Amino acid sequence: MTAASDAASASASSATASAAAGYGGKVTAVETAGAEPIPDAERHGTPLQLLWTWASPQLEFATVYIGVISVLFFGLSFWQAAAALILGTACGAAAHGVLSLDGPRFGVPQMVAGRIAFGRTGNVLPASLNAAVAGVGWFAVNSVSAAFALNTLTGLRPLPSLLLVVAAEIAIGFVGHNFVHTFERYAFPVLGIVFLLAAGWIISGADLGAPAAAGGPGTTAGFLLAFSAAFGYAAGWNPYAADYARYLPRAAAKSKATALFPALGMFVSISVVAVTGAASATVAAPEGASPTDAFTAQLPGWLGNLVLVGIVLGALSANALNIYSSAISITALGLKLPPWLNRATLCVVAGAGGTAAAWASLADAGHAYEAFLLVIAYWVAPWLAVTLTERVLSRRTDDAVLAARIADPAHRNWAGPIAMLAGIAVSVPLFSNQEKYVGWAAERWPDIGDLTCVVGFVVGAVVYAALRPLLGKGVTAATEASEAPARMR
Repeated sequence: MTAASDAASASASSATASAAAGYGGKVTAVETAGAEPIPDAERHGTPLQLLWTWASPQLEFATVYIGVISVLFFGLSFWQAAAALILGTACGAAAHGVLSLDGPRFGVPQMVAGRIAFGRTGNVLPASLNAAVAGVGWFAVNSVSAAFALNTLTGLRPLPSLLLVVAAEIAIGFVGHNFVHTFERYAFPVLGIVFLLAAGWIISGADLGAPAAAGGPGTTAGFLLAFSAAFGYAAGWNPYAADYARYLPRAAAKSKATALFPALGMFVSISVVAVTGAASATVAAPEGASPTDAFTAQLPGWLGNLVLVGIVLGALSANALNIYSSAISITALGLKLPPWLNRATLCVVAGAGGTAAAWASLADAGHAYEAFLLVIAYWVAPWLAVTLTERVLSRRTDDAVLAARIADPAHRNWAGPIAMLAGIAVSVPLFSNQEKYVGWAAERWPDIGDLTCVVGFVVGAVVYAALRPLLGKGVTAATEASEAPARMR
């Protein structure tokens, strides 16, 4: 790096710190920080806030529908579905807890921390995917379920309902980090009570002993499909993990609570709600009912209306995170954007794309959601494999060394993107098993279900571990110089 670039970098860092100064714990102030590290003076909060921040977004209809499709589409009995859902959720939630430690450790969003394993240029691959999946995919899925709930509750047509919902979601993300945390905190007790009441009512009236539906993909295949859907749902949040922990004091990176609370909040909430969805699918739904109508039809009127309110509130909770992290992922790309196109404005841009996708999927939300859940796991699994493998391989490396690699614009590690692409290239053509595409192995041996996420994870981890010694040494002279003092300690 030249002296001029060093000066420019220092100037940019100074401007960033100045912009961030004074944000602190202010709830209604619009956050100015983007992909840059959060200064120690601005760090605040406790790991406990990660419990409700990651529990509230799961208390929504999208989580219910994981259980519904496990019984209706994947042909499992209730108990088979429950086992697959809990196992898949546990894997995704455990990874989420581990990744949350990166927030206070480096003070940057998850997609920025990913520069260690992917390099500055290679990190464009996962950051771009996450921006699209969060701001378009997940945003659309959750907005559609909220629109149907609002339509059922008020009689307002689906499209106006959708537009009202997305306007509120974008507004929450626009304000920023502190407002998102506060919204999740107050939504949590409301959503928790509503969904616990619904769970008790539905499970008590469900036919839990009903056999698996005939004509399904088979027990083993159905189990693996349900596992992949649950894992894809839980792990789909993994690329956001550090985004909501990066304002915590640096010492929180050494606290087990920083990993425990997000993992616990995610695991318990997804497991309870998804299993409730599986129970609801054992009871025949009214013919022609929308997904939300089919679920609430099993409840008394007063509770059904409360659940509809909960579905809307839960979608707001989930999409506040989705739209915020989508914007953060765009800033992590390192693009030279005009000052007005900051994180807050990018929330509006991403929300517009997500609204268009939601509008397009209003007519067939159920099948669109099934395919989306499986596809999510297809890219997240190899990305997660690379990220976790790097974490294991660099466990004895000083944090100052790793932080220098994150900050160095010339840092390269081509092992990361190659391993991720290898995981996708091997797993999807061979093992994908969904309505629009069935891979070679899945077609030849239908009983294996959908092993795409498992194979993608294994291939990604093995390829990265093999290539890292060869391609992971692209550290520039500037980074080497910054690492020297850390190595001497």
